[in-house]
Amino acid sequence: MARERNEKLAAAIAETGWSQPKMAAAIVRVAAEAGAEELLAVTRSHIAMWIAGTRPSGRAPRILCETLSRRLQRPITPAEIGLDAPDDPGASEWHVDTLTALVDLGSTNVDRRRLLAGAAYSIGGLALPPQQWWDDAPRHAQSRPATTGRRVGASEIHAVREMTEFFSRRDQRQGGMDGRTALHQYIYDDVAAYLGGTFASDTTRSRMHAAAAEAVYLAGWMSFDASQHEAARRYFTLAIKLAAEADDGPLAGHILRAMAHQATDLGYPKQAVDLAGASVDRRRYALASRRERALLGVVRARSLATDGQRREARSALLRAEDDLAAAKPGDEEPSRVWFFSEASLAHETARTLWALGDLQGAETEFWRSVRTRKADTFSRTHAVTLGYLGALEAQQGGVEAACAVWGQALDVMQGVQSGRARESVITMRRMLSPYRNRGISAAAEIDERARELLGRVT
Repeated sequence: MARERNEKLAAAIAETGWSQPKMAAAIVRVAAEAGAEELLAVTRSHIAMWIAGTRPSGRAPRILCETLSRRLQRPITPAEIGLDAPDDPGASEWHVDTLTALVDLGSTNVDRRRLLAGAAYSIGGLALPPQQWWDDAPRHAQSRPATTGRRVGASEIHAVREMTEFFSRRDQRQGGMDGRTALHQYIYDDVAAYLGGTFASDTTRSRMHAAAAEAVYLAGWMSFDASQHEAARRYFTLAIKLAAEADDGPLAGHILRAMAHQATDLGYPKQAVDLAGASVDRRRYALASRRERALLGVVRARSLATDGQRREARSALLRAEDDLAAAKPGDEEPSRVWFFSEASLAHETARTLWALGDLQGAETEFWRSVRTRKADTFSRTHAVTLGYLGALEAQQGGVEAACAVWGQALDVMQGVQSGRARESVITMRRMLSPYRNRGISAAAEIDERARELLGRVT
C-alpha cells in the first residue's frame, strides 16, 4: 500500500523557511540537548521520508515538535503535523516537554478529545520519576526558550489564580461535569501562552508555573469528578510537572494526594499508598501549612486502610486530626486548601474507618461531616457524603434509615453535575434492588427518584 504524503508536516516545515538539510540540522541540535542519541544521525533523507509518509518512531515525533515550536515561536503538537496517533507506549510522560504536553492535552482536535475521554486509566502512568528528575525540573523551566512574545508579570499570575478560584468554587457547588470544558479551554488558550512567554525574573517564572499547576490540577480534579479518569490522571501528571518546575514541594504533594485519592477510589491500593507516601515525602509535608498537612495525612490514612495497613492508617488519622486542630485563623496558607475543614476531615475519616471495618465509627464521622458542612457552598461533596452514609446504613440492614438519608442526598443533587454523585445514585439502586418487591414504600420511592435522576444526568 502506498504511503500518503504528510501535508501537515510539509506545511509546517515550509512555514519555518528552512530547507530540508537545515531542518535536519536543527533536529540534531535539539536531539543532542535532550540526550536523544538515536536522532543525532538525522539527515535531509529522513525529513524527505517523513514528509512522504513514513512515520517517525520513538522520540522523534517529540523532538520534531520541539524543533518546530522553537522556530515558529508557538507550541506545535503531534496532531498539528499529521502525527495524531496513539502515544508511543515506551515514552515516559515525565520526559515530554511540559509546554508541549499542555498544548497537546488541551488540543481542540475532536477525535483526540474523544479518545482521551474514553481512554482506560493507566496504572503504568502512576509510576513516579526518580529524585534526579525532581531536582532537575526547575532548571529545565529556566532554560526553556520563549515560544510567544507575551511578557508575563504579576497581573497575569493574578489572572490565572483568580480564574482557578472561580472554577474551584463552582466545582464544589455544581460538580466537575459542569464547566470543565471552559477551564480546559482557558488553560489551552491563555495559560499556555503565559508559560511560553518571557519573565522578568526566575521568581516570576516560578510563581506563574505554580499558578498554572493549580489550574491544571483543578482541570484534573474536575475530570476525576466527571469520571473521566485517564484524562484526570494526565492532567494531574502535567500539574505535578509544573509544580516541580516551580520548585513548590507542598503543591506537588497536594497533587500527588489527589492522584492517591483517585487510585484508592478506583481500587488500586498499592499504587495509592506509593502516591500518598510521596505526597508527604521530603519538603512536601514539612513545608506545607497545617491545614494542607491534615489533607495529605487523611488521604494517606485511607490509602493505607484500603491496603490493609491498619495500624499505620490509624496513626495517620490521628496525625491528620492533630494537624487540622493546630490550624488557626490567620495562618498563612495557600488558597487551594480553602475547602478543607472539619467536615472534609470527617468525611475522609469516615471512609477510612469504613475501610477498616469500623462501621459504627464511620457512621459517626459521616454524620459529623453532614452536620458541620456548609451545604450550599459544598453541594457536590455534601451529596456524595449523604450517598455514602445511606449506603453504610443499608449495609448494616437499616433500609428505612438508608432511604431517609438517600432522600436528602437526592434533594441536594438537583443541579449537581458530578460523576461521583451519579455513581452514588447507581449504588442506591443496586442496594435497593432486593427490596423492590417487598412492599416497602420508602424503598420504592427512593428507587423511582433515583431512576428518574439517572435518566436526566448523562
